[in-house]
Amino acid sequence: ITRLPDTLALDAEGKIVATTIEEQAEQCCRNVEAVLKEAGTDMSHVVKTTCFLAEIADFKAFNEVYAKHFVSKPARSCVAVKDLPAGALCEVEVTAVL
Repeated sequence: ITRLPDTLALDAEGKIVATTIEEQAEQCCRNVEAVLKEAGTDMSHVVKTTCFLAEIADFKAFNEVYAKHFVSKPARSCVAVKDLPAGALCEVEVTAVL
């Protein structure tokens, strides 16, 4: 089991291009999938996530996107934070079995 790098809604150039929580959540999940693939595993091997939201009011919209990607329903914590890097609306941290 290993903790993988935190994932923001960054594109390949390291810029946040999405503006809504749904778009950023989707990009975060795609980035998590890419990191997992690079590590030799996939979303089904995620055992724990920690999700950081700039606004807790965005939880419902974030959760709808999250649920489409994390179908194995790993343990999860979700917290609101004051600020995220680069003005992001959400960030996802995962722990997975390699």
